[in-house]
Amino acid sequence: MKYGLEDKPPPLAFLLYGLQWWVISVPCVIILGVIIARLHYPDLGSQVFYLQKLFALTGLAVLAQLFFGHRLPLVVGPAVILLVGITASVSSGVPALYTALLVGGLVLALVAAGDFLRYLQALFVPRIVAVILLLIAVTLAPTILKVSLDNGSHSAFHLAFSFGLVLIMVVLNQVLPGVWKSLTVFLGLAGGSLVYFLLSGFPDPVAYSVPETVGLLLPSLDFQAGAVVAFLFCFLALTINELGSIESVGHMLKVDDIRGRVRRGVTVCGVANMLAGAVGVVGTVSFSMSVGLIAATRCAARLTLVPAAFGLIACAFFPDVVLLLSRIPGAVMGALLLYIMAAQLASGLILLVSEHGASDFASGLTVGLPVMAAIVIVFTPAQVFTELPAFIRPIAGNGFIVGTLLALFLEHVLFRKASR
Repeated sequence: MKYGLEDKPPPLAFLLYGLQWWVISVPCVIILGVIIARLHYPDLGSQVFYLQKLFALTGLAVLAQLFFGHRLPLVVGPAVILLVGITASVSSGVPALYTALLVGGLVLALVAAGDFLRYLQALFVPRIVAVILLLIAVTLAPTILKVSLDNGSHSAFHLAFSFGLVLIMVVLNQVLPGVWKSLTVFLGLAGGSLVYFLLSGFPDPVAYSVPETVGLLLPSLDFQAGAVVAFLFCFLALTINELGSIESVGHMLKVDDIRGRVRRGVTVCGVANMLAGAVGVVGTVSFSMSVGLIAATRCAARLTLVPAAFGLIACAFFPDVVLLLSRIPGAVMGALLLYIMAAQLASGLILLVSEHGASDFASGLTVGLPVMAAIVIVFTPAQVFTELPAFIRPIAGNGFIVGTLLALFLEHVLFRKASR
C-alpha cells in the first residue's frame, strides 16, 4: 500500500483521494434515493427534500463509522435490501415503513453491542448467504421493470435504452483500467442521462416547493407488526452485508481486533438506521466494493473519506443540485439498478461455486426452490394477498422473506443431516 490505514497523504493527494471516494459514493445515494422518493411522493419538492435528508444522513454515517465504528475505508450508502422491504410493504404507509426501519435499527444495534452476532453468524452458512444474494436480485426485478418503463410512455424505447446502457456499462467495466473500473456506475449515470436527453429532449425548468406537511422528522410513529417483522428479516441480510464488508477490508489490510471492529461497525450501522427511520429515509450499510478501489489506488488511508463525507453533507444544503440529480431519467435509473443487481447475482453464483454450495440434489434444491418461490411471489398480483390477514400480508407478499425462511428451513431442518 502507498498509504496505510492510519496514514495521512499530503494535502493535494488527500483531497484528490477524497474526491474519488465522493464520486463513487454519490451514485449510491442517487440511485436508491430517487427510486424510493418517487415511490413515496408524487411531488418534486418532497422528492428533493427526501434526497437532501438522505445525503446528510449518509455523510454522517460515514463519519460515525470512521471515528466510532469499524474505522476502515469503506463506502457507505443506502442499503438495497431495505429497498426490497420498502417496495414489498409500501401499502403499509410511510409512517409504518420508517417506524419498522427504526425498530430494526434498534434491534441491530442492541444485538451488536451485546456481542450476540456470533449466534446469527452460525445460521448464515455460505450457501444461505449465496441464496440471500440471489433473492435480493430477483425480488427487485419488478421494481427494475417499473422504473425502466418510466410510467408507461414510450415503453419499448425506455426498455431498449435501459438494456443498451447496461451492455455499455459491462463493456466499460471490461476495458477500463485500474481505478476507472470503480467509476463505471458514475459514467453510466452521467453519460446515460446525457444521451437520453439528447435523444428525447432536455426537461424544462420547473418551480417546486417543499409541502408544509413534509418535515425533518417522521410525522408520527406507526407500529404495524407485519411491517416490523418484514423489516427484521431485511435486517438479517443487511447484517450479513455489513459483516462481509468489514471483514473483507479488515482481512485485506490485516488489521488488529477485527472482532471489535465488527461489533462497533454493526452497532454504528444499527444507530444510523435508527436515525434514518426517525427522519424518514432509507437506512445505510457499508459496501464491499471498497476492496477493489483500495487495491486499484493502493491507498487504504481511512481519513481520505472525511472530505467525501463532508461533500455528501454539503449536497444536502444545495437543493438546486439535488433537484438536478432527482431528474435523472427512469430508463437510466433502471439500467443502473439492473447492472448492480446483475453484479450481485454474479457474486452469489461465485460464492456458490467457490464454497461448493450446490454439489448434490439436496443442496441444489436449497438454492433453487427459495429462488423460484420468490420469483412466483413477486409476480403474483397484489390483490391475491388482500385476502390474507393484515398481519400476514407484508410477510407472505414479500418474496425475499419467504425465500429466506424456506432456505433456512431446508438448510438447517429438512436437509440438515445431508449438509453435515
